[in-house]
Amino acid sequence: MKTETNGNKPEPELTTTLIGQAGGEIKPNYNKLGEGRTYPSKQLDSFANPAPDIDYTIMLEIPEFTCLCPISQQPDFARFTIEYKPEASCVETKSLKLYMWSFRNEGAFHEAVTNQILRDLVAVLDPKWLKITGVFNARGGITPTIVAQHTK
Repeated sequence: MKTETNGNKPEPELTTTLIGQAGGEIKPNYNKLGEGRTYPSKQLDSFANPAPDIDYTIMLEIPEFTCLCPISQQPDFARFTIEYKPEASCVETKSLKLYMWSFRNEGAFHEAVTNQILRDLVAVLDPKWLKITGVFNARGGITPTIVAQHTK
């Protein structure tokens, strides 16, 4: 835990991981969770699970995901639900928002992007269990739903 900065509670210690880059974990150059970035980023931050003795589930809804169709370069829109049982770490939600935003200009098949997000979250969090569901908007009368899951 960091030293007290607000007079009430200590700020949680922040762990930052750059996805897909050598070096992995880096020391952030800001003092508080969520501070310092407002642009798309492959950086995911985590913090210590505040209740590691309790088996609980975190559910995160991401209603505005966008990537590009790798064939037509047209935008694909999706709604993601991420559910996980934390072990030692929890994902910091602002970094997750910026991470999800980073796919906006990338071409990716629905199956590939859903599984990449799962792999990256597992690499950063090492959760007991993680499930990600991507419901993509209909194209040609077909609505793809991709479900990927990790279990220890």
